[in-house]
Amino acid sequence: MASSNGVVKGWDEHDLGVLRLPSGRLVRGRGLRYALDPAAPTPSYGVYLLGDGPPEVPWASRWVRWPDFRLPADRGEARDVLTDAWERAVAERVEIACGGGRGRTGTALACLAVLDGVPPREAVAYVREHYHPRAVETPWQRRYVRRF
Repeated sequence: MASSNGVVKGWDEHDLGVLRLPSGRLVRGRGLRYALDPAAPTPSYGVYLLGDGPPEVPWASRWVRWPDFRLPADRGEARDVLTDAWERAVAERVEIACGGGRGRTGTALACLAVLDGVPPREAVAYVREHYHPRAVETPWQRRYVRRF
């Protein structure tokens, strides 16, 4: 949703699933299994972390093949897509989503936190404190963030 001057209004940091990164960037994490609140703003860009292709959405988006409880099939592509999402979050409403919104989404949000300056060994704790206490579900997802 663009304002009259063409600038996209960002997320409200108090909305469900919105994570504020240390730089001030706001990114929304979400589980695709749950209905989107019709009153909530829509993203201008989405990154969908799924084993199979994502649902059609009316905004720009990227799909990263990332099976549930696993790691991305192509780690280089995942890094490129997450870096792009982090850069876009300066001026766009970026959404990161998987099926449940915790494991893969939490892992990706922790990677964005690393890009934003959070030390890799602290990024999972940061996301658990500021997004969801059970984000980043598996030991290999935690290791992936540490090595991101």
